[in-house]
Amino acid sequence: MTLIKSILFLFLFNFTYFSDLFPHERKTTVEIKGDKFYVNSKPTYEGRTWNGKPIEGLLMNSRMVQGIFDDLNPETVSNWEYPDTGKWDPERNTDEFIANMAEWKRHGLLSFTINLQGGSPFGYSQSQPWHNSAFTEKGKLRDSFMKRLKKILDKADELGMVPIVGYFYFGQDQRLEDEKAVVAAVQNATDWLHKNGYRNVLIEINNECDVNAYDHDILKPERVHELITLAKNIKRNGFRFYVSTSYKGASIPKSSVVKVSDFILLHGNGVSNPDKIVEMVNKTKEVEGYRPMPILFNEDDHFNFDKDWNNFVAAVSAYASWGLFDYRMKDEGFEQGYQSVPVDWGTNSDRKKGFFRLLKEITGY
Repeated sequence: MTLIKSILFLFLFNFTYFSDLFPHERKTTVEIKGDKFYVNSKPTYEGRTWNGKPIEGLLMNSRMVQGIFDDLNPETVSNWEYPDTGKWDPERNTDEFIANMAEWKRHGLLSFTINLQGGSPFGYSQSQPWHNSAFTEKGKLRDSFMKRLKKILDKADELGMVPIVGYFYFGQDQRLEDEKAVVAAVQNATDWLHKNGYRNVLIEINNECDVNAYDHDILKPERVHELITLAKNIKRNGFRFYVSTSYKGASIPKSSVVKVSDFILLHGNGVSNPDKIVEMVNKTKEVEGYRPMPILFNEDDHFNFDKDWNNFVAAVSAYASWGLFDYRMKDEGFEQGYQSVPVDWGTNSDRKKGFFRLLKEITGY
């Protein structure tokens, strides 16, 4: 009996070891070569041009940061009740997100930003008393949040999509007690991505590092490059993730960030003139440390998709990827926006239809 137990123990030990070493057989990989993205060894939108502009190698995206949202504050959770049930349900939110992913992809959406601390569930907010964080105060991972994230990332892998996984948001970083916890959170989240075998994920350390609301200095522009480097240095079997961070609307990244980033994230909030989008791309290329690398807008709340010259078109004209930021504005219905909670993850509003129509036209899907 002792011999049988010993053999069983050795079998289970080796199974666990090798399962951890080679955790999952995944379908989708992302690579960066110069200023282009490759999925499964082929450039995105292979061979595609639109209005004489190259589309191949870009990564069109949308800000979908509330995919794993929950509110741990009992005093504010009632804000997020679904209109049909009168209750908030984080599992329903994730399930409905997943149910719409194939439709987004069908229109040429290859990427979306999802964040472990979400974003403002009202679109824009002054105070943010709700508690939406996949991290504990010490930087450990909350299992319920990560289970929901796994469902989304697994589906993205199945569909050939490339999620941008953001770690921190300026309305929630105060949930971590100190800098040590922030560092632990980066290590834990990046380890988790490795252990689950993802090869299709990009990392955004924090949303808009130059917003004054951040509590922890290491998440601010002067030091955030330390966390980018930390995440890049977490490797498994020779593999590491591509890492960057983003800046608020109209901001140009600092040299310290550009030098260590694998790709550049810009935001078009506050940029109402599409000419300025082109200018942002050109100015970014002049920053010390820039070399051929992808430039992505992964947040822009300007639309005008029926016009010949809008922020989306302007970004593409400068060979930069573009990402929609849509939220439910005052007195609008449930179907509006992708950031306002509860979220309708469908494509039913006029703004969403306009975005996906133009996206499909540009990408040729």
